[in-house]
Amino acid sequence: MSCGAGRVPIGDRGHRPLLRQGQEDLDLKAARGIDRATLGQVTDLGWIRERLNVIVTGPTGVGKSFLACAVGHAACRADHSVRCFRLPRLIDELTRHAALQTKSTFLRQIAKADLLILDDFGLTPLPDQIRRDLLEIFDDRYDRRSTLITSQLPIEQWHAYLEDPTLADAILDRLIHNSYRLALKGDSMRKQKTAATAKTTKGH
Repeated sequence: MSCGAGRVPIGDRGHRPLLRQGQEDLDLKAARGIDRATLGQVTDLGWIRERLNVIVTGPTGVGKSFLACAVGHAACRADHSVRCFRLPRLIDELTRHAALQTKSTFLRQIAKADLLILDDFGLTPLPDQIRRDLLEIFDDRYDRRSTLITSQLPIEQWHAYLEDPTLADAILDRLIHNSYRLALKGDSMRKQKTAATAKTTKGH
C-alpha cells in the first residue's frame, strides 16, 4: 500500500493490516483510561516531528493495536514513512536476514523510517542476539526517528523481560525517557463484541 508522495509503509506479511484504521475513526472507547487532551497529543503527530516515542500499555483487547493502527495511518497520510511489525515477526525477519547475510541492509531500512511501530512487545522470549539487534535498532533511532510500542506488560516489568541488566538499561534508556506513555484500561473489546453478537443472535 503506497501512501503520500511515494512513501510506502511496510507491514509484516501475514499479520492484519496495521495502517488501515483512520485517525478519524479513533474515539475514546478505543483508548479507555486516556483523556481527550492526552490522546490529542499523540494523534496530532507532533511527537514524530520532535523525534519522540509513544509507549502504549494495557491488558489484551483494550485497543492498543487499534490506537497504533490509527496513528500509523495518520502518519502515513501526513507523508511520514512508516514500518510496522509485531515483535514475533520482527524476530523472524531479523533471523532470516542474518541467515541471508543481509541484516545490515535490513537494519538500515528500519533506521530510515520516520515511524517504527512494534506491536505486542513483551510476549515473546528474546534470544541474546535479538536483544542486541533491538538495542542497535533503538540506538539508530534515538533522537533521529520515532518509535511506537504496544505491550501488555507494564513498563515497570520491561527490565525483567529483557533479562540482561546491561542491555536492558541501554534499551530502556533509549525508549523511555523521551516518550509519551499511555496506559489503557478496561475490559477486552473483543469479549464485549462477542457478547454483543451472541446477544443479538439469541434475540433473533
